[in-house]
Amino acid sequence: MDNRESWRWFGLVLLVVVGTLLYLLSPILTPFIAGAALAYLGDPLVDRLEAIRMRGRRMPRTIAVSLVFVAIFSLITLFLLILIPQLEAQITTLLKKAPLYLDWVRNHVLPWVKAHLPVQGQLTDLGAIRDALSAHWQQAGGLLSGAIGSVSKSGLALLGWLANLLLIPVITFYLLRDWDHIMAGLRGLLPSRSAATWVGLARESDEVLSAFLRGQLAVMAALALIYVLGLSLIGLDFALLIGLAAGLVSFVPYLGLIVGIAIAGLALVLQFQGPDGLLGVAAVFVVAQLLEGTVLTPKLVGDRIGLHPVAVIFAVMAGGQLYGFFGILLALPVAAVAMVGLRHLVGRYRAVNTPS
Repeated sequence: MDNRESWRWFGLVLLVVVGTLLYLLSPILTPFIAGAALAYLGDPLVDRLEAIRMRGRRMPRTIAVSLVFVAIFSLITLFLLILIPQLEAQITTLLKKAPLYLDWVRNHVLPWVKAHLPVQGQLTDLGAIRDALSAHWQQAGGLLSGAIGSVSKSGLALLGWLANLLLIPVITFYLLRDWDHIMAGLRGLLPSRSAATWVGLARESDEVLSAFLRGQLAVMAALALIYVLGLSLIGLDFALLIGLAAGLVSFVPYLGLIVGIAIAGLALVLQFQGPDGLLGVAAVFVVAQLLEGTVLTPKLVGDRIGLHPVAVIFAVMAGGQLYGFFGILLALPVAAVAMVGLRHLVGRYRAVNTPS
């Protein structure tokens, strides 16, 4: 066995070991992935601040990291302080009105369904659901009070969740501070013969990840804003909940459109007790889809990711199946980088097998 073949076997074994470790450790890796993502997003800002010269001297990296760190988490905290009370109010309203919606469905929708569709057997007993919601909705009225009340029941789980949450800023700060050293260390591990190839692949992967993390997140935020504003204009009570949900899942092509139209249409029918206004819901999502296809994605993402919509759906489902929520977080970045490697292998195969 020559040296090259030994390295190939070593790489294969290393890949299997890393995959197994990721599978076993996936429950605790979420804060590290979140911290790494925030550090990756913030590193270009830190580099720009470092390049600023004051009195002939560059800004120390620790100061630049501290400024970017405070800015990132101040924005996140401000966003959550504004968003969470609004979401809590809409969830409370939904729980309060749910019995009324179920009454309307039982008295108007189900009789129409029985009269016009060949329904076999008994339909769902909505009366029992309505009575349960009517009796207990007030107990679910506060998200914060509910979370505090659950400490006695699931204290360890809550403490673990809080620990993971508090780990994210710590991990982000240290990764931001040492990002250049980490990258230099990884570059130093590359074999000299193929260092140029690996650096080129890393640079292309960085472009792809940058397009995904920065561009796609910007597209998701823009779509969520369009959905929320549009649904609010047509008078939907739960515009914030539905708009955020549709924007959050829009990283999967057309999923935000499908989920948003379905949930918003159902919510509108229940709220106004009829189909009036469904055209307005459709118009909001069609306009948002047109803006995404013609303005948002071309400007913010471009075609650098290069993943087919079917590949995106498969990657998300495969990541969730293998590693749960941690796998969903990593699915598209890993798939995008794998696509870079696959394009490189195909290019080498064609170069070797094309007659000169």
